[in-house]
Amino acid sequence: MTYEEAAAYIAEIPKFTEKHELAHTREFLRRLGNPGIDRKIIHVAGTNGKGSVCAYMQAILLAMKKKTGFFTSPHLIVINERIRVNNIQIGNEKFLEIFQKVKKTVDGMAADGIAHPSYFEFLFGMAMLAFEEADVEYIILETGLGGRLDATNAVEHPILTIITSISLDHTQYLGNTVREIAKEKAGIIKEGVPIIFDGTDEEASEVIIKRALEAHARCRKLTKNAYEIREITKKHIAFSRSSAYDKDVLWSINGCGIYQPMNVSLALEAMECVLDDKEKDYEMWQKAVASVTWEGRMEEILPGIFLDGAHNPGAVRVFADTLKALKETEAVILFSAVADKEYGTMIEILCREVPAKQYIITEIEDGRKVSARELAEVFHRYTSREVCICPDVKKAFLTAAAKKGNGKLFCVGSLYLIGEIRRMIKEKEVEMN
Repeated sequence: MTYEEAAAYIAEIPKFTEKHELAHTREFLRRLGNPGIDRKIIHVAGTNGKGSVCAYMQAILLAMKKKTGFFTSPHLIVINERIRVNNIQIGNEKFLEIFQKVKKTVDGMAADGIAHPSYFEFLFGMAMLAFEEADVEYIILETGLGGRLDATNAVEHPILTIITSISLDHTQYLGNTVREIAKEKAGIIKEGVPIIFDGTDEEASEVIIKRALEAHARCRKLTKNAYEIREITKKHIAFSRSSAYDKDVLWSINGCGIYQPMNVSLALEAMECVLDDKEKDYEMWQKAVASVTWEGRMEEILPGIFLDGAHNPGAVRVFADTLKALKETEAVILFSAVADKEYGTMIEILCREVPAKQYIITEIEDGRKVSARELAEVFHRYTSREVCICPDVKKAFLTAAAKKGNGKLFCVGSLYLIGEIRRMIKEKEVEMN
């Protein structure tokens, strides 16, 4: 079997199996030998910001010479991106090797009449096995969907849990209110395990605090009072924390996403919780945080062209807040979305809060896509500005890049769109003047 065949097999899994209960995931892990279960595991859930918080924690752990595994989703270009050891995605050869070991276990399950693991379960099993074989000290697990029923929640003894910002997303699975969604996210809280969370939303906070009390889990709530933004430019943000430990330290972040100071603050609180006092080297941590670039989060992929993976109303709202903070006017927006997202609300926020001079609408290569024409109809409900329909992503991107002139282009609405643009640029399918 080749790497390409292994990746194709995993891609086909959703066609012949469904999501399972945690007991199934635990049995799957048990048959794999419970890989990585004895490592220091940090479990992260939330609607937005999970990947960023994980990336900042990973950077600090690596700066402190801690061998670290990181399981993240989704991938933007290749599936290997989901499994990283010391921030290096596993290579094709290792991916195939791990795949074959997991596939052998899965075949044994089938012989015993046990259902095939889901797509996410399979990759989670591969990640844990890869981390075990790499002999990592820390494992950072990012939930895929929700928390309570997510495959990663099969891990019963993490050293810390983190919940990032919560807003409406995946409502068909998680609930129609912030309170209902928060209950699902709070499902990762374990008996006696500390929990750090973004307490910006009061409804979500009430749910998380209640669950933490039930689990006798030490609880640390962060609000916007936890930090103060000192400077924001198109290249970086500088902020200070209100913490007694480092209130005089200035933290610098790559990029201009106004949501990142909270994510960094969560990561710093987490590291203060899990690392010894002698490892609280804030100068080293500053350098680590400043070095992080997280793909698709207000990422300037080319001069004046930014990719932001905001794909739900909460994320689009903070994207709009970022453009306001930058005093960005006359931007061009390239937008696409998938059908199971609240794209109507996302479009309303963009039209009412982002002073774009033009919206260019395209379609992603996915079965869940919403047609460019249908999306454009929604845009027309909320704006009188120019809306251009261009279903082909490549043509849409080139059109948008040309339309921006000396201004800025922001690509937003779908991680699939961001991944496709990154792939085109990486493979030099688009040439910019």
